[in-house]
Amino acid sequence: MRFFLALSFAAVVSALPASHGPEFGDDSPLSCARLPCNLELVNQTYILPDPFHSIDGEPVTTLADWSCRATQIRALFQKYELGVKPPRPPVLTSTVSSSGVNVTAGDGTKSVTFSASISYPPSGTAPYPAIIAYDGLNVPRPAGAVIITLNVDTIAQQNGPQSRGVGVFYDLYGKDHSAGALMAWAWAVSRIMDVLEATSANINPRRIAVTGCSRNGKGAMVAGAFDQRIALTIPQESGSGGDACWRVSRAMLVKDQLATQTAWEIVGEDVWFSTNFNQFATDNYTVGLLPVDHHELAGLIAPRGLYSTENVGFLWLGAQSNWECMTAANKIYQALGVADRQGFSQDGPHDHCSFPYDQTAEIQAFYDRFLFGKEDTNTSVFRTVGNWTYDESWQPWSVPELA
Repeated sequence: MRFFLALSFAAVVSALPASHGPEFGDDSPLSCARLPCNLELVNQTYILPDPFHSIDGEPVTTLADWSCRATQIRALFQKYELGVKPPRPPVLTSTVSSSGVNVTAGDGTKSVTFSASISYPPSGTAPYPAIIAYDGLNVPRPAGAVIITLNVDTIAQQNGPQSRGVGVFYDLYGKDHSAGALMAWAWAVSRIMDVLEATSANINPRRIAVTGCSRNGKGAMVAGAFDQRIALTIPQESGSGGDACWRVSRAMLVKDQLATQTAWEIVGEDVWFSTNFNQFATDNYTVGLLPVDHHELAGLIAPRGLYSTENVGFLWLGAQSNWECMTAANKIYQALGVADRQGFSQDGPHDHCSFPYDQTAEIQAFYDRFLFGKEDTNTSVFRTVGNWTYDESWQPWSVPELA
């Protein structure tokens, strides 16, 4: 089998054609993404922002309304938290082999190259589903799936505040580009998706997952939210900046005196976010002005698959915040009529980024449904060992039935 693969996937260099669908997840008119020049920021410290009303107050009542609102939420995240994700560059070529892919991206005057390794399975049927794993795979590998490993530090370095603007992304777009590391990594994932759509690497571009743990879990969630071609997103123990909500984490620290990571701390730790986010993290009281939160980031992945795991053994990850935030995110999945496509599983205590045995059946169900096309697989999982109950006070807004 491996000998066949080596022969079949000799290096090919190609100019890549357009993708089969919109990278950003909808076909809404450009007007949906336009934000007011002077958007009034209202402090909602103890309320999660309403995903079902646009910034001009109009309610979301139809699927078309949600498509427009999702485009608006993406624009808000790019402006205020993550930085801008550049579109596919005008020059994009690839070299693909049985062991890896090299991507060259350019603007016509300069170009950069990055690579990702490919590991084919010893069994299965081509074209294979694949998992793009940030810095290696921490979740179980499903039989019959390809693993594509992306070294994220090559794209955007994350070695403390001094590493901002370092990496091939910034070599192409400039060291002062607004994108933080998480968005830069998402850009690289989208370029890999471009390659998979255009080459005969025996990988099915419609059956792709993205995953990472801890800081890389934050990145996986951003990648899934900003490229609709990703079928399944698996953030593992992503904590604050991932599947926890900024407001709830802040309340855990300020109200309950629990040592949980907040926006104030995270912006000084590393360069995962845009510098535009700093205005909401000057102390533990300004984050309420942020016009979005991470229940909406997770909601951008809907109606595609989302399975996030957390670990109650690390208070820093914000155990209650994970639960509250992902429960609120499920309201978006509910509104779209696909509540069972989002799974949340909070276990522990166990070592950080290890994967407990009792979650194996859960993640396999998501693999079966979203990577192997077994649509009747039951992916209804929403559990915690922390005995949390959803605090409805975070959600003063109602959930529509969109049609």
